[in-house]
Amino acid sequence: MKILAVETSCDDTCIAIAKGGKTFLNFKILSSVVSSQVKIHQKFGGVYPSLARREHEKNLPFVLKESLKECGLLAIKKNTIPKKEIVLYEKIFAKEQNLLKGFLNFVGQYKKPRIDLLAVTVGPGLEPCLWTGVNFAKALSSWLGVKIVPVNHIEAHIFSNFLSSDARRLAVKQKNVLFPSIALIVSGGHTQLILVKELGKYKILGETRDDAAGEAFDKIARILGLPYPGGPAIEEIAKQLSMINDKLSIKLPRPMIFSKDYDFSFSGLKTAVLYDYKKRPKKIRESKEYIVQMAREAQEAIVEVLVKKTIRAAKEFKAKSIILGGGVSANERLRTLFKEKINKMAAKPLLLFPEKYLATDNAQMVALCGYFYWLKSDKIKDWKNIKACADLRIA
Repeated sequence: MKILAVETSCDDTCIAIAKGGKTFLNFKILSSVVSSQVKIHQKFGGVYPSLARREHEKNLPFVLKESLKECGLLAIKKNTIPKKEIVLYEKIFAKEQNLLKGFLNFVGQYKKPRIDLLAVTVGPGLEPCLWTGVNFAKALSSWLGVKIVPVNHIEAHIFSNFLSSDARRLAVKQKNVLFPSIALIVSGGHTQLILVKELGKYKILGETRDDAAGEAFDKIARILGLPYPGGPAIEEIAKQLSMINDKLSIKLPRPMIFSKDYDFSFSGLKTAVLYDYKKRPKKIRESKEYIVQMAREAQEAIVEVLVKKTIRAAKEFKAKSIILGGGVSANERLRTLFKEKINKMAAKPLLLFPEKYLATDNAQMVALCGYFYWLKSDKIKDWKNIKACADLRIA
């Protein structure tokens, strides 16, 4: 069977095509295309939902074409679209006229590809962006005559770890080695600590009460005059600390690091950076020495809190593995600190994290998640019953 997956929860337009067989092990990515909007949003220092939606409208037909082409499923065939179908598509894309135009142009030019199942991210995320992907999947579902699996974006980040065949083998053949697990999903929009009893069974242990970790990185980078996205920018400049003399004695708080719950809070950290920045003379705060030291200390503060709470949860729930996911999980300092702390534990849980290019939003993880539920004959729906939900919960 072939699965086509769509991901538009934030500012990346993603489509992947995969094939699968009768078991979870029989899964292979055939193509994956991501159209990033980073350069468009850089000047704003963050994602503007209405602008991101407009770009998704423009990009989706193109990304679909490239993804089908990449795996040899694109074939030219001039078609006359029946009036009845056009009326249906007009209804689906009532609020997305540019996408309607692109979709009709695509359907009129190409042969229906052999796709057996669609998977689409329905939440959580930015609602205007989610609806664009959902409506595109609904129109594709109607055109291709196949059903859809609605996918939770947070759960898809957990599944990004199982795009590796070795990890899938553990999940299927050695469940007792992998589960229960503690998953830390950390990105620009989300920071959650989740107990994974097994794939498909979750309990949220804690989450951010305000800013997500990635959002804190973005805001701190903006204060320091660094580019968006802030996480990679701060990580890169923090590496230069060894070349700088540490004379400024910058020390930031580690918010909620000793709280008895598993919640997070990063807005106060951003405020602490701002206060320190404002109190410094202009010559100091604009110096490379200051920016490097503040970037390093801010990164350490965020990473230490994330690791401390995750390790404590792993001990309390006797987790056999720790799973990372989300864009911030690509941070090398975060991965290194996890390895250091786990090596000091008496019972050492396995540490799973996705390839860095799969830590950020992609449709490959959506395809695998959809395939998992197809195997269970669960969550498969008619396109008319698919809706976006910006605050969708995993449990």
